[in-house]
Amino acid sequence: MHSGAPSGAGVCSLSVLLLIMSETANPAGQTPSVAPKHPRNIVVGVSGGIAAYKAAHLVRNLKEHGDDVRVVPTEAALNFVGAATFEALSGHPVSTTVFDAVDEVQHVNTGQHADAVVVAPATADVIARIAAGRADDLLTATVLVATCPVIVVPAMHTEMWFNPATRDNVATLRRRGITVMEPAHGRLTGKDTGPGRLPEPEQIAELVRTRLAGIDINYDWQGLKVLISAGGTQEDLDPVRFIGNRSSGRQGFALAEIAAQRGADVTIVAGNTVDLQTPSGAEIVNIVSTSELKAEMDSHARDADIVIMSAAVSDYRPASVASSKMKKGTNDDALSTLHMTENPDILKGLVAAREQGEISQETTIVGFAAETGDEKSSPLELAQVKFQRKGCDVLMANDVSEGKVFGNVNNEGWILTKELEPRTVAHGTKQVVAAQILDVVNEIRHEAGA
Repeated sequence: MHSGAPSGAGVCSLSVLLLIMSETANPAGQTPSVAPKHPRNIVVGVSGGIAAYKAAHLVRNLKEHGDDVRVVPTEAALNFVGAATFEALSGHPVSTTVFDAVDEVQHVNTGQHADAVVVAPATADVIARIAAGRADDLLTATVLVATCPVIVVPAMHTEMWFNPATRDNVATLRRRGITVMEPAHGRLTGKDTGPGRLPEPEQIAELVRTRLAGIDINYDWQGLKVLISAGGTQEDLDPVRFIGNRSSGRQGFALAEIAAQRGADVTIVAGNTVDLQTPSGAEIVNIVSTSELKAEMDSHARDADIVIMSAAVSDYRPASVASSKMKKGTNDDALSTLHMTENPDILKGLVAAREQGEISQETTIVGFAAETGDEKSSPLELAQVKFQRKGCDVLMANDVSEGKVFGNVNNEGWILTKELEPRTVAHGTKQVVAAQILDVVNEIRHEAGA
């Protein structure tokens, strides 16, 4: 039995169906992406692992975003989730064999008409059969026929994932242009823990939508260490109150997801990032205040190849922090007047550290500028001034007025570099924007010979 979820979860077809039908498609606080004007045909392949129950959630997510979904399970997958569940959620009949609907040449038509094929979970066996070019069931035949983006999402025990045979098979798929999603780290079947767990359905669906948006995700950052700050910092007033900002951390986590899928070793220094799924394979270092963020960024940047400061950092902090809750009628003066002191400029400090040799000269440093503009200057003009002042290699500039970016699943803006005119980043999901930012970083590194 393959892994990807805690033992005993969701193997009853009826209970899985009732669970999925009762839940909303989007986590609390998230704005759904805009549904496509025309339903896209997405094939969801399901192989025989315990994580097969998550495929039901994946189907529901894709359907909620306006896609037409067909489920193609293996025979083994139906031991975990019955055909009735997949048929009810997708609205299409389910088959496992090429000998059904022969008059319609089903094993060819399903793959030919697909806009994307995603196999989740993909066991070690299915990955091996796809790599070998087998077509001995409807799923593998569909993958072999498909000319659209194919996304394979492994779920298996850690030993299987690291087995040389599996690693060779995965490398073969990637070489052929198939996107193989990095597995998550966590509890597997039984008591063991490690890489091999199936990522959450929301993460899989978002990567599928990124590929459908025309974004290629090349596995070309193996051996690179990427450090990303994300979320907002909080500065304490007393044990109860704090000063913060509206940053959700979604853009930083999207950058981490794409970097990890490109093969990088990713560390996220995360502030307030409530309810965000950890990108597959990424390490999370949690912080609260700007001083904590600075300490962690300075420490981890010493051996990083790419440093991205996407966190929304508090510019100021209270000059003093009360040891107990300040109360009306007792601390009125302290509550009505706040004395603030300036926080260090972390991004500028990282650039200075590189100039002083504390960070490698080959390290690429990326900053973010959240601007609203004023009566004299546009958000882009203010960002260009900031870019010159900060000294980083790349700056992503956002117009955050009227709630355009903070807390949303979409983003837009401009990418600034030292040699080129600003590149306009069209409105898109934060993952699509992240992919564009990292492509620019990749170009700069290649030009510099890094």
